[in-house]
Parts: sequence; structure tokens; C-alpha cells
Amino acid sequence: MKKNYYIIIISLLTVLGCTKKSAVNSLSNSPEDSLSSYLTKANDFGATTKKRQEYIQKAFNIVIEQDNDSLQRTNLFRIANRYYNLNDWNKYREIANIVLQKAKISRDSLSMAKAYSYLGDYYGSQGVSDSAFVNYFKSEKQYLNLKENYNASRTRLNIALLQFNESDLLGSEISVFKALKAIKGETANDIVYESNNLLGLIYNELGEFAKAIEYHNKALQGLDKAPTPIEFQSRATSLNNLGLVYQNLNKDKQAIPYFEEGLKQKQDILLYKPPLYAMLLDNLGYSRFKLKEKKGLPGLFYESLRLRDSLKLTTGIIVNQIRLSEYFAAQGDKVKASKYSNEAMITAKNSKNKRNYLLPLKQLAIIEPTKATEYNKEYIHINDSLQKADRKIADKFSRIEYETDEIKQENTDLTVQNRNLVYIFGGILILGLFLYIIKAQKAKNRELLYKQEQQKANEEIYNLMISQQNDVETIRVIEKKRVAQELHDGVLGRMFGVRMNLDSLNKFNDELASEQRDSYLTELKNIEQDIREISHDLSREKSDLINNFVAIVEKLLEEQKKTFKAKLVSSIDSTIKWDLMSNAIKINLYRVVQESIQNINKYANARNIKVEFKKGNNELFLHISDDGVGFNVKKKKKGIGLQNMLSRINECEGTFEIQSKKGEGTKIMVAVPIKKS
Repeated sequence: MKKNYYIIIISLLTVLGCTKKSAVNSLSNSPEDSLSSYLTKANDFGATTKKRQEYIQKAFNIVIEQDNDSLQRTNLFRIANRYYNLNDWNKYREIANIVLQKAKISRDSLSMAKAYSYLGDYYGSQGVSDSAFVNYFKSEKQYLNLKENYNASRTRLNIALLQFNESDLLGSEISVFKALKAIKGETANDIVYESNNLLGLIYNELGEFAKAIEYHNKALQGLDKAPTPIEFQSRATSLNNLGLVYQNLNKDKQAIPYFEEGLKQKQDILLYKPPLYAMLLDNLGYSRFKLKEKKGLPGLFYESLRLRDSLKLTTGIIVNQIRLSEYFAAQGDKVKASKYSNEAMITAKNSKNKRNYLLPLKQLAIIEPTKATEYNKEYIHINDSLQKADRKIADKFSRIEYETDEIKQENTDLTVQNRNLVYIFGGILILGLFLYIIKAQKAKNRELLYKQEQQKANEEIYNLMISQQNDVETIRVIEKKRVAQELHDGVLGRMFGVRMNLDSLNKFNDELASEQRDSYLTELKNIEQDIREISHDLSREKSDLINNFVAIVEKLLEEQKKTFKAKLVSSIDSTIKWDLMSNAIKINLYRVVQESIQNINKYANARNIKVEFKKGNNELFLHISDDGVGFNVKKKKKGIGLQNMLSRINECEGTFEIQSKKGEGTKIMVAVPIKKS
């Protein structure tokens, strides 16, 4: 019977120091005014449950739309805290799972640890001890890895509470001291208080009452040094626990002042911790009953039962019904005594918790002596099965802890193996990449050497062409000069002599001779004029002769005109000083013209071709266009011809552009900077 009190008391105490249950701490800074307002209103203990739920839902609708970052996870925890304060465990678990998934995605170990702790709270509230233990244990390990000693200690206290509720008293005691060890040297008054309070409950249950009183007094002294928020009602809780110890020692006169002191803050307790108020009323009434005092009886039991019934505190309801049964049995009213005992048994059966059967069976055996043997037999059977279950759950906790550590070690080994594999594959990848770079560099060097050799060969070819053209031009110039000299100095001189001789015949007055002389003179003048014009034309051709590059280009274009049907129009800017340009630029431009015309002949089916050389400020422009079939520049892959042209212009540090559409012909635009050779 006593243990059921402690389960309720501990569930109340868990609230202390946990920031997630704190109405004060939960109002930390939020960037949205509406969110902060909703969270504040959701923690208004004076509002109805429905209203508070509405505010929590509104806050959740805002938070869930936020990005998955630390702020969103913090706000989700705050929402879970509001559901905790409303005892809405399903919503509490739902939010905890959402945070856990988001924390895993973000690899936020701290939020994961906190979410595991929340899930431990949920399963503990539902009586699923093994699941609660697993989640608390995961939380503790995460906190220890993060060196979050305070939170690790807090989680260890939750484990201790869970062990206490499952009657693993020695395990609970060990866990409490582990919690205290984790915060050694640190200031954590709330954990020290809870630890002392829980140790007092453990020793009370073990029958070590002196130790129980010692630790409960330590807890009260801690509250004098560092008071807790009013909503925790920690002082009233400790006073109730001390009263219970004296009640178990059958020192009810010493117990009563503690219960009465605890009840002095009636309004605050009813507002923040109504289950505690019901417990104080019940314990005060029971101590007075044991002392055969009539003050407040049975009203204290009825008031406590009414409150517990409204809160649906099953174990507390059973305790109150048994107390009323004992009270009326002492008053000689066996009807009411039997009534409340049977009601307690019905409540226990509806709870589906066999531990709740013990008190009703024990009381029924007293109230109904004729069935005492039957009740006692069932009591022993249930009590034995519960003791076995308690031993099993204690062993199960140890096994879970061991298996979790084993899994952790296996995960560590797998992590090491995976890391080694990553190193090996990373090394192989780096080696392969290194070999690939070497091979690619060699290929690039070969390509560069090939281009250099190709450029050298092109220059040699061009130089040979220029040299050949120079030889031809030199011979032509010499021959033209010779012919001009011969005409001017030879023929023209002789013709001039003849004219002079004939002119001398004018001294004769013979009419026939005179006519002949005039005729010869006229003819000679004509010959002289013709020869002079020929000589001047030959000299002018030499001075106006376009240099060798232009001659080579025009020869290429003349061959195009003779060989193909397409009409070719060419234009070469006469202001371009070709002799000042480098041979590399001229040979690359020549090859671009040559390749372009070949492509037009092969693919374009053009009627008209236009080739233009123009001079800019510091650039030379080459435009080649046709009215052929054209092509889609974006889709068509560049052939080797186009790639070669692009490569040549890149060598000249120029730009190369092709404009073409199907049915609209093609235009090649080249611009190269003018560099002197």
C-alpha cells in the first residue's frame, strides 16, 4: 500500500529541475510574438484544458513550418512541455518522435539525447518500463558522450525513479548515487534535492527509517538554500514524505504536523499539484484515524476521493476506498465497509494492474472473514507473482544495459572497420587519380608537342610558298624592268631618231615627199605613245602589285571560281599592311579561308560565297558567308575541321564565331589582334 503512494509522489517529483516541465523556463526568447504569446497562454494553469490545447496547436502550426534548425527543435520541445503539463501523453510522444527524426537528419546529438529522454518519460507514464529504460539509457549515453554532465545526471535520476517504481530498490539506490557522482563539483541544487528526496523514499521502502528521515531533511534544507519554482510545490512534497515515514513508524502524532504544514499552501497546491493536495488530505485523515481522532473524518477521505476521481488517479482512488472501508469497519458499519472494499476491488480490476489488487484483497479478508482463506490465497498468489515480476524486471534492466553496451561496442567496431575501409578506398582513389593525372599530363604534353610541330611545319610550308612566290615575283620584276628598259632606251630611242631624220626631209618641197613624211611622222608618234604607255604600265604594275599573302589568297579564290559553280565575291582591305603581320597569323587565316571554302563546297550547296578581310583599330576581321542550307549550331557536333579552325584562331589569341540556321546560310566571323612579326 505504501509503495503506491511513492509511485505517485515520485511522478510528481520528476517535474523538479527538468526544464521541459518548467512553466517559467519555457517562456524563453522566441522571435515570433504570436508564437511566444501562444506558448505563454498554453502554460496558463488558470485556463481550461481545451483552451490551453488550442493555444498549443496554434503554436505547433507556426513551428512546424520553420526550417529544420536548432531553433525549430527548441520550439518543438517547448510545445512538448505544454502537452506534458496537460498530461496529454500521446501528443507528448508524437512531438518527441518528430524532434528525434529531425535531430537524426541534422545529426544533432544534443536534441537526440533530449528526445530520447522525453520518450522515456512517455513510456514510463504508460507503465512500459523496458521501453522507458531503453530510451533513458540511450539518452544518458548521448549526454555522457557530449560531456553534458548535468543532463546525464538528470537522465540517471529518471532511470532511478523507473527502477524504484518497479521495486528494484537497490538498483534505484545505485542509480541515484551515479547521478550525484556525475555532477560532483558542480552546482546543481535541483538534482541534489531530487536525489535526497528519492533516497529518502528508497530507505523508507526498505524499512531503514532513520536514513529516510535523514535524506528527507537534507532535501528540505536544500530548499531553504535554493528554493524551487512555486509550480513544483517541492516543500509540500517533502513535508508529505517525512510525514509518511513517521506514519510508517506508527508515530502519527509526529506525522500530523508535517501533513498540516504541507496543507497550509492549499490554493497553490490545488492550482499546480492537485494530486499532492489529495495525498496530503488522505494521509492527514489516516493518521488521525489511527490516533482515533474524529476531527475532519470521514470528510478528509471523501474530499481526497472526490479530487482523485476527477483526476482519474486509479491507485489513489483505491487507497481512499480502502481507507473509507477501514474507517467504517472501525465504526461498526460493516455494510459501508464492505461496500468500499468491493468498490476498491472493482477499480483494481478495471485498472488491469495486478499490484492494485493487493490492498482490496487484504481488506476484504478482514471485512468478510468467511471468505478470508480465499482472499488470502489470492493475495499470496498475486504477491508472489509480482515479486517474481519485480526480480525479472530488475534483471531485464541489467540485461538491457548490458546489451545496449554490447551494441554500442559493436557499432564502435563497425565504425572503426568502416573508417578503415574509407581510408583504403580513399587511398586507392587518390592513387588512381594521381595515375590518371600523370597519364593525362603526358597526353597533353604529346598533344602540345604535336601542335608545336604542326605549327612549325605550317610555317615552313608557308615560308616555302612565300619564297617560291618571291622568286616568281623577282623574275617577273626583273623581266618587266628589262623590257621597259629595252623599250624605253632601245626602241623608243631609235624611233625618236627616225622621227628626227624624217623631220629633216621637210626641207624638200616635193609634194609627194611631203605627204610621205607627214604620214611617217604621224605613225611614229603613235608608236612612240604606245611604247611609252606600255613602259609606264609595266612600271605601275610593279608598284601596285599586292604582296605575296594577298597573291596566295587570290590564287586560292581564283581556283575556287574556276572549279565550282558558286559565285564568289572577295574583298581585301588595301590598307592592311600584311608585311608587318606575323607569319603565324597569316598562315592560320589562310587555312581558315581554305577550310571554310572546302566545307561550303562539301555541305552548303550554296549559290553565293563572300570572303572579306577588313582592318579595325587594332584588329583584323575575316568574314566568310554563304547562302547555303545552314545547320543548327547548338545541336550539331563540331567536326574536326571546325575544331581546327577554332584552335588556329585561339593560337592567334583571337575570337571565332559561327552563326547559322537551317535554310538561312552560314556566317563565320573571325577577329584577331594585329601583331607585328
